Parts: sequence; structure tokens; C-alpha cells
Amino acid sequence: MSNLDSNAIATNYNQPSGPIAVIERDNTRYTLLGTAHVSQKSADDVRLLLDQGHYDAVAIELCPARHEAMTNPDVWGQTDLYQVFKQGRTTMMAASLALSAYQQRIAEQFGIEPGAEMRAAIDGALARGLPVLLIDRDIGITLKRVYRRLPWWRRIGLFSGLIGSVVSREKVDEVEIERLKQGDILETTFAEFAERDDDLYQPLIAERDEYMAARLREEAADSGYKNILAVIGAGHLKGMGSHLAEQQVSEPPETTIAKLESLPPKSRWPKFIPWVIVAVILIGFALGFSQSTETGKLMLWDWILINGALSALGVVIAGGHPMTILAAFIAAPWTSLNPTIGASMVAGAVELYFRKPRVADFNALRADIVHWKGWWKNRVSRTLLVFFFAGFGSTAGTYIAGYMIYGRLFGG
Repeated sequence: MSNLDSNAIATNYNQPSGPIAVIERDNTRYTLLGTAHVSQKSADDVRLLLDQGHYDAVAIELCPARHEAMTNPDVWGQTDLYQVFKQGRTTMMAASLALSAYQQRIAEQFGIEPGAEMRAAIDGALARGLPVLLIDRDIGITLKRVYRRLPWWRRIGLFSGLIGSVVSREKVDEVEIERLKQGDILETTFAEFAERDDDLYQPLIAERDEYMAARLREEAADSGYKNILAVIGAGHLKGMGSHLAEQQVSEPPETTIAKLESLPPKSRWPKFIPWVIVAVILIGFALGFSQSTETGKLMLWDWILINGALSALGVVIAGGHPMTILAAFIAAPWTSLNPTIGASMVAGAVELYFRKPRVADFNALRADIVHWKGWWKNRVSRTLLVFFFAGFGSTAGTYIAGYMIYGRLFGG
């Protein structure tokens, strides 16, 4: 039996300021508290319900990674940047840092600590000896599902726009604060895209509603909890409540969770594009040398100078070490002809060798990245910039030099 009642709190209790839904099903009572992630009142609501209720567990709208970032201030200091580069997690790390910077900027500008209600829930649960249930989907999976749903040409714009807009803005406007009162940091950052794009709305919002409802059911079934308090963003209240009340018994929550954690298959054809570009460039060289040795040499110099110079320029813009600039210049023309390794990987590794981040850099990372200048000041974030800008420069150089090569062939 299921019951969804937004006012189902005993009348003899003090009333929290935020919206509440109570759902009873499968012999478990779920109390969903809708919170504003930038409101001290929401933290007070959490404490109020914990004082008044007799809960078996407290669930919060965090995944393990975000929980670790909130509770462990040294989490970035445990990061091996080279492995981040090697495993292709650079974009995800940069996005996480950008979101962290956005959150810290709100704290500085408005004197509000985003996520205070989550901290109150964690502290209150621990003080009462209650388990804390992390019910949100891993942020990496959510971002990857966003990424896979978009065609490749939109992926670049979305993620560069995310990082660029979050990093570059010194002020957070009132419109965004109002959005944060209904959603969360992740949703607000993507809000201008998600509101008009189903490809983004589904993985960012709708899927997470369904996922968190299934996670609550899973925890109740596995551990026998009879009374769970779930602290979630107010914007999730309606969707989660509906899913929690309506999810079919015939589909176990584990099935729903596995479905929403799976990644759409990668498109096969994009991985062939770099090899096609390499083939086109090599054919251009062959045609040039077939015309004359002088033409072939000029084309080769075009390729080396343009590709190397633009990648090196990217490192210069990122504030890289002089040896990293030289490495990018030398590596870019050759890595562009070998899609298995990029100039960004070479530049990032060389920068790490000559300017290995210190403990102080990791300790200062959260504060430094709040303002755009800090991304160039801190060795950790600056290494990420070197990685990205070296790659952008090399990519631009590949297309410009390719154009020059075929211009020499057919332009006279």
C-alpha cells in the first residue's frame, strides 16, 4: 500500500519550513524532506525532524564521491594526476573542481554554506548512531550519461561551457540562488541547458529521481529499515515521491539501479575519425612529394611549425613550464599522426615532472579555484589547464596545417 501526502506530519509536532512527503509501502515509512541547498532553515528542518522522529536510517542526496568531497577536505590531495590523465578522467576532474569552485563562491558571496542541510543530516545521524544512506547516483556516471546522449559536436560546447562559465564568473546572480532553492549545484549549473533539452533533463533530473527512489527501496529491503528520513532537494520531491509510490514490485530496485547506472554504448564511428584525418594528411604528404621534393618539404614544415606552435602556444596561455612548452612543440606534430597518444598527455606529464604539485597546492586548491586567476596560480589546476590547452592547440593546428597542405597541392 502506498500513500503520498505532502502534509503528513503529526499535527502536535512543530512544522518544518520545507515541503514534506510521506510514503508508506512494503512495510516501510519514507519521510522525504525537501530542502533548499542554500538555506540555513533547511538545516534547522533536518535537526527538527531528527529530534521529533524515531528513524532507523537517514538518507541524503549525495553519492559516495560527493560525500567524500564534503567530509574529507584532503580528498584532492590523494589524487594522482598522472593516473587521471592516463585513465581519461581529466574532464570529469575539471568539472568536479569547477562545481566545487561554484559552491565555494556562493559561500563567499552570500555567507551561505551550500549543503549545510546535508551536513546536518550526517552529523545528526552519527550523533544518534543511525546509518547514513548515500542514495544519489555517482556524479561521474551522471555526467557520462549526459555526455553519451549528446552528439560529439555538442559535447565540446557543453563541457567547455560548463567549466568556462563556472570558472569565469566572479558573481553568482539571484536567479541562480533561486534555482538552488529548488534544485542542487549540479542541476543549477546545467539549468540553462536542461530546461530546454530533454537529452540533458533526463539524465540530470528525471533519472536521478527514479534512481534515488529505487535506492531507498533497496536499502529498506536489504537492511529491514522501517522508518527512513530522506533529505533531498525540493526539486526532487515530487518526482521521487511519485516513483517511490508507483515503482512496480515486479521490478526489483536492483534492476532499476543497474539500468540507470549503465552507460549507453559508445558510437563506433567517431573513433575512426582521427585515423581518417591521419590518412588524409599522409596522403597529402605523399602527393606533395610526388609533385616535387621542395613542395613536400614545405608541406612538412607547415605541419611541424603550425601544429607544434599552436600546441606550445596553448601551454604558454596555461602558464606551463618552459620545458613543457618545448615538449608540446616537439610532440604535437607527431602525436597528431598517432591517435593513441595526444600532445595533451605529453605536456601534462612533462609539467608534472618539472612542477610536481606540493602538499600546499592541494591544501589551497579549494580556495584558489574560486577565482579564475587561482586556476593559473595553483600547480594542480594549472596542470589541468596545460593538459587541455596543449590538446586544443594541437587539434587546431591539425586542421589549420591540413588546410595549408592541401592549399599548396591545389592552390598553386
